[in-house]
Amino acid sequence: MNINTMNVKQRTIKSEVSVTGVGLHTGKVARMTFKPAPENHGYKFKRIDLPGTPVIDADVDNVTDTSRGTTLTQNGASVNTVEHVLASLVGTEVDNILMELDGPEIPIMDGSSIQFVDALENVGFVNQEADREYYSIPHNIHYSEPDRKVEMVAMPLDDYRFTCMIDYNSPVLGSQHAAITTLSEFKKEIASCRTFCFLHELEMLLKHDLIKGGDLNNAIVVVDKQVSKEELKNLAKLFNRDDIDVAREGILNNIELRYQNEPARHKLLDMIGDLALVGVPLKGHIMAARPGHAANIAFAKKIKSQIKKERSKKNVQVYDPSVPPLYDVVQIMNILPHRQPFLFIDKILELSKTHVVGVKNVTMNEEFFKGHFPGAPVLPGVIQIEAMAQTGGILVLSTVPDPRNYLTYFLKIDRVRFRAQVLPGDTIVFRCDLMEPIRRGICQMKGVGMVGEKIVVEAEMMAQIIRVKESEASV
Repeated sequence: MNINTMNVKQRTIKSEVSVTGVGLHTGKVARMTFKPAPENHGYKFKRIDLPGTPVIDADVDNVTDTSRGTTLTQNGASVNTVEHVLASLVGTEVDNILMELDGPEIPIMDGSSIQFVDALENVGFVNQEADREYYSIPHNIHYSEPDRKVEMVAMPLDDYRFTCMIDYNSPVLGSQHAAITTLSEFKKEIASCRTFCFLHELEMLLKHDLIKGGDLNNAIVVVDKQVSKEELKNLAKLFNRDDIDVAREGILNNIELRYQNEPARHKLLDMIGDLALVGVPLKGHIMAARPGHAANIAFAKKIKSQIKKERSKKNVQVYDPSVPPLYDVVQIMNILPHRQPFLFIDKILELSKTHVVGVKNVTMNEEFFKGHFPGAPVLPGVIQIEAMAQTGGILVLSTVPDPRNYLTYFLKIDRVRFRAQVLPGDTIVFRCDLMEPIRRGICQMKGVGMVGEKIVVEAEMMAQIIRVKESEASV
């Protein structure tokens, strides 16, 4: 498994700090307060202006729009344009923080991350007890959109390195590259790089009233066409300027570039912020050609999917069925009421208050193989579930002092999946874990059956234990 702690402690901020500004797209003024958060809290937004003050997790699965920035939605609430503030958290290596917001959109500030970084650094950071959990990229993970010539790849590396290339087929921008070799370079090289757009995009956004909070202080405007004096006068009027012209670099002269390749650096900033939605700090080299929010999010989902797949494997332990058992079949019959031909567990390897591990040896001598199927024997799925349930029954009945006086009854089976055939000669090892404490004789368990290192069946089960006399009275 490629999740590791690297002996680095998680950290949060020492005290709360606020920033106030207008949202680029909504035009609404919002105050955002960064608040310290406990270990393993992660990044969360809280809409304190809405009833119930809903919380929105900074998670790629909560992304609902990428058309003009990244929007998250959860619990009936949304927060827009999250990428710049998330990049500031990654760049300052903050693990746990709550961001309270009294409006629908993160303030655009100057169009970069630098003012967020400054606010966080002003209050300082504090290390926490828990170790930071990194995900080390195990092998090359690719994402591409051939029609838009988007190419992205995450490669193994014991650090967090970014390389970004943009190419808009523009005589002004040309092909630009930006890179950082470690997160320690983020503040100096990337944090102050502002968002940008082309003049024709600006005109469209203005026409459709889609940048209500935009002014010429929080964006680089690239002029990629001939512009008349009349058009420049109209723009100056829209933005309450005395005069606007096109600078030598091919941008509106409202601001000066902080770096010759500032647009490429800002695209790298966006990518860092969007990939924060994977939910865990990364170790790897991320390379991207022509990235955008939609591609970033699709790439983040692909990385998160890989993490979930590996975590699923990590949670399943491989057992050796040949080790001396905790209970043999005779001892099992002292606990379970089942008998031949309906006793499907041969031994118990482990038993605790919350889990049990049992073994079923599959032999050709079993009666059901006569009809399931002639010439192609396969262990029926219902028998696998029954064997899993009998394993779980050992766990449940171990909680009462006189198990012979109790029976277990199925109440519900959910999320059943059969992943591979089980054949005569196989040995299935079942592990059942309590999903919550047993209450009033009701238990819920997650069960997994494995042949070797391969999962063959899994299910969630609910059962009830009832005293024999009570059971007879209820029939």
